[in-house]
Amino acid sequence: MAAAWPELEAAARERRRELALQGAAVAERVAAGGGRLPAELLALPLLQSLELSGCAALKELGPGLAAALPALHTLVLSGNALGPAGLGAGLGGPLPALRLLDLSGNGLEALPAALGGAGPSEEGGEAAAFPQLRSLNLSGNRLRELGPGLASAAPQLRELLLSGNRLRALPGALLPPADAAPAPFPLLSRLEAADNEVEELSPDIAALPALKSLDVANNRLSALPAALADCPRLKDANLRGNPLRDRRLEKMVNGCQTRAVLEYLRSKGRAEGGREETRRRKREKQQKKDGGDGERDEAEAVGKLLLKVLHVGDNPAPMVVRASPGVRDVRPYIVCCVLRGVRLRPANAVRRFLSAQTKLHEDICEKRTAATIATHDLQLVKGPLTYGVQPPAELKITPLGRKEINAKDLLRQLQVEAEEQRKQKKRQNVSGLHKYLQLLDGKDNYPCLVDAEGVVISFPPITNSEKTKIRKTTRDLFLEVTSDTSLQICKDVMDALILKIAELNRFTMENKEEGSGSDDESDALCGPVNVNPTQNTQQPLVVEQVRVVDMDGNLKVLYPSKTDLATVSSLLTVIR
Repeated sequence: MAAAWPELEAAARERRRELALQGAAVAERVAAGGGRLPAELLALPLLQSLELSGCAALKELGPGLAAALPALHTLVLSGNALGPAGLGAGLGGPLPALRLLDLSGNGLEALPAALGGAGPSEEGGEAAAFPQLRSLNLSGNRLRELGPGLASAAPQLRELLLSGNRLRALPGALLPPADAAPAPFPLLSRLEAADNEVEELSPDIAALPALKSLDVANNRLSALPAALADCPRLKDANLRGNPLRDRRLEKMVNGCQTRAVLEYLRSKGRAEGGREETRRRKREKQQKKDGGDGERDEAEAVGKLLLKVLHVGDNPAPMVVRASPGVRDVRPYIVCCVLRGVRLRPANAVRRFLSAQTKLHEDICEKRTAATIATHDLQLVKGPLTYGVQPPAELKITPLGRKEINAKDLLRQLQVEAEEQRKQKKRQNVSGLHKYLQLLDGKDNYPCLVDAEGVVISFPPITNSEKTKIRKTTRDLFLEVTSDTSLQICKDVMDALILKIAELNRFTMENKEEGSGSDDESDALCGPVNVNPTQNTQQPLVVEQVRVVDMDGNLKVLYPSKTDLATVSSLLTVIR
């Protein structure tokens, strides 16, 4: 008798759009079913998101998955035991709505035919199997090569993750001949192939016109092609951990920004072949084709993205954060700094700032579960600050847009709101946006950042206070990142946050935006706004070091240290 699947019965009954199957019980039922997905899954045509991960018993999807679930836009099958044959049965037909496919950690030695594993597709052949696929994760498998059929199977691919395989060459067979039309992967902006066995990075890499981020760290590369500098949009390239013969290049790869490495490759290529003029024309042609005016403007503005570090020893009144021992068991990691010279007065600057912070929470912070950002108006922060813990019923805060409330009641309100949203959208679980609410489950004390007046200005990972809210009149920021995972995650997030603020600051100055009279973010503005781009773009943002110490004054963290902000982006120049 076939094992019962109550999750599938509930999903069919409630007409769910999302389904996640995990755990030992699921693995036992899959094993009992011969290592394939249950047939009941094919009776859920409304399903848009399916995740089945960490199931070593799953060896094949079973036939008809693609035909039965045409609305799927997210398919996560990571950490299973799927092979090309087992995948091919389920992915044998098109999935027209699929945008994300995660096959990481399956031990694949070859790709299924649907993903081009059977070799190049025939000219004038069938329509793309995955016409909307944006992200493909093949990390942690045993792939030795990729076929050119992937380019036609997923023409809209933007992100290809290949780390932890056994690839010998890149792009290798991934790209068809250079004269092929249409050009393969016209939108691919992120390519990760770290921790492989890549011995050759071919000049064909320049055939990826939208490539912005390349990671080939920890491979076997002994040389880098000069053509790498011809990628018209490449901004970040991780080339570390390769046995490069050129010792100067090796030092640059380990210590310099991407822009400097590309300039070196470009000049070296000029000396070797005298083809720089041809490459320059090719880059300009490609930039013009892809909206190159904006790209050239961005390239010219790279030098304007400046950041100056003010060290604690040079600061007459440095901010200090004291961390109490109680945070060790709740949320032990915190990194802080002060950022001066931010422009938020012009029209939509505050809205862009808050939108950027939200995106960082979604991406690098993993919906606040890895880390949480809090930004404060420095003028409203009364130091020194104390990072400690309080019982939920005693911790009182005035959250953004709400009245004063204790943490226990606030968390209950947010959980009720999350559950109501789940029911409205007919989801199996609360959305990823609300998963951070579960981080405090079972905690006797909650973390908080308290100012010198005893006012709670931050309650991570939930909210910060209305008292120190960012407004149009804000010029100087106190930035805070906390995590229960690691200190390095805090630093990585802070690096990304400062880079984003610097980019927004430059955008505001270069677009000569004028301030509006007033809005919900601040009181009415008064006085003219200085929008002289020549004057403003020469003024770097100033980041002041902030020390986090224990209650006895012993240093725990200093940010930014000399190693922080060093490799965050080639767009950022740090003056130390």
